[in-house]
Amino acid sequence: MPASPDSTGVSAPPQTEGGFAVYVHWPFCQSKCPYCDFNSHVAANVDQAQWTRALLRELEHMRSLSGPRAVRSVFFGGGTPSLMLPATVEAVLSKIAALWTMEEGVEITLEANPTSVEAGRFRGYRATGVNRLSLGVQSLDDAELKFLGRLHTAEEALAAIALARDTFPRLSFDLIYARPGQTREKWEAELRAALAHAADHLSLYQLTIEPDTAFARLYEKGAFALPDDEDAAALYALTADICADRGLSAYEVSNYAAPGAQSRHNLVYWRYGDYVGVGPGAHGRVGTGTSRLATHARRMPGEWIAAVERDGHGLEAVEKISPAEQGDEMMLMGLRLEEGVSLARHERVSGTEIAPPRIEALVADGLLVRKGDIVRASADGRMVLDAVLARLLA
Repeated sequence: MPASPDSTGVSAPPQTEGGFAVYVHWPFCQSKCPYCDFNSHVAANVDQAQWTRALLRELEHMRSLSGPRAVRSVFFGGGTPSLMLPATVEAVLSKIAALWTMEEGVEITLEANPTSVEAGRFRGYRATGVNRLSLGVQSLDDAELKFLGRLHTAEEALAAIALARDTFPRLSFDLIYARPGQTREKWEAELRAALAHAADHLSLYQLTIEPDTAFARLYEKGAFALPDDEDAAALYALTADICADRGLSAYEVSNYAAPGAQSRHNLVYWRYGDYVGVGPGAHGRVGTGTSRLATHARRMPGEWIAAVERDGHGLEAVEKISPAEQGDEMMLMGLRLEEGVSLARHERVSGTEIAPPRIEALVADGLLVRKGDIVRASADGRMVLDAVLARLLA
């Protein structure tokens, strides 16, 4: 039976309703941003040939877990993948194509910083097959960029956006808002300026204080304050309104896109598809027959690469996910999406039905919207999604 297309027009492979993706983690950065809790490490010199061999070897191991699949998307994340040589990217993509089948129109995304050095590699990445760039702009204000620990200027960011737009078929960039002292007026001006650069996808994140980061230590000392909940909610609502005015819908809590410009890779996650992750700290969710496995690689680059060279992979954990846990994960991810979650699919995956009174109570409170088989978070529900999930899955 042929696979049926999803709402992006991309056909899902028969093994999963959410698609199949490959995530490649490059853990190295030029510097550590003070807000970042990702698995990233500052390194002056990286043996890219050694790292290429290790990534290719772990990909082979992942193929033994996943079996034959059709790849909907490949995502190079980090860290700072734009520190990879184009030859490294090309080798990884060639290996993925050899191990699995690439869907027609496969999305291949690479994260990049907008420094002039990294922008100089854009054409090299495009030649390898990368067709979507995700730029870590974060702000269009030089003082704010300095506060966020970024190494580029606003001028460099705008130049990189222009070059990326000329080089890649698709472009997304990130901004961080709800920063200390940021007013509605300042954020509106900055966001409208960003939208003026022909963006068809934006990832817009409120600044949060993550444990064990430089910002966490400064915040605890009272070095700066963030907007309170009421002001943050107002900024969130303003963000959605401004993006909607430009034809970008909030298809996910923090992601806005024009029709057809949604991130196919992230949709695989949020639609609870399957994905393999290679590289230090990478996670995966892989269906194998009637089971679903959660994989987790060693976080430290040295430990990971030593394990790959010794064992053929850097995984430190491979665990079966119970049907009930799968159902919870599906709701956790799917309610972030504007399109919501199919209750029938949730029941097929989890083996149990969510008690109708729980759904009805959340609908009555204006936090969920139900239309037939689909349940989704309302605008108010998105603001308190953790609480909604706690009540729904209790």
